[in-house]
Amino acid sequence: METPLDRYIREHSTPQSDALAWLEKQTNIRTNYPRMLSGAVQGKFLTMLVQMTGAKNVLEIGCFTGYSAICLAYGLSEGGHVDTLEINDELEELILDGWEKAGVSDKIELHIGDAKETIKILTSSGKTFDFVYIDANKREYCEYYDLLIDHISSGGVILVDDVMLGGKVYEEKVSGDKQTQGLVAFNEMIIKDPRVEVVLLPIRDGLSIIRKK
Repeated sequence: METPLDRYIREHSTPQSDALAWLEKQTNIRTNYPRMLSGAVQGKFLTMLVQMTGAKNVLEIGCFTGYSAICLAYGLSEGGHVDTLEINDELEELILDGWEKAGVSDKIELHIGDAKETIKILTSSGKTFDFVYIDANKREYCEYYDLLIDHISSGGVILVDDVMLGGKVYEEKVSGDKQTQGLVAFNEMIIKDPRVEVVLLPIRDGLSIIRKK
């Protein structure tokens, strides 16, 4: 349910496009976990970050129904491209329909399968990324990072979603479940990595903006 704060923020942020509004509605109708959608405010934040960084090679880990991929594509500079990874092939039709409505199909490539294996394939040729958005299996965040950090360009940005997990990561007695422990390990790893600088923002369920030096 939308809180008064959420509503105020939404009403005072640039609204989503018609294509994104359509995809949001379809995600609510056709999926079991529509709250996984980035939403209008975070989506606009993604677009603006890609625009401000001038990113051309973008990687998304965790596509869901394709909403955030559209937002990333909206921010691309001329000739830019998004590779997006999703494990659930049942979402493919909805993803592709949304991209067509948004007019970004030629800017995004969908890779269905295990994220770790796909990352290895994409980086095996020496490809580097200017911007990475991670919003997938929380238990594997450390592994994604280890696979990618050497393939991020200097000054490149990694944006990581859900790093606070409803406050579980900073409770007095931290839960032992694998998702929480995965995020605790990830947050500790990043703050200790001298190759990067990071700021954790309390946007939705926590966003870490990581910049490679």
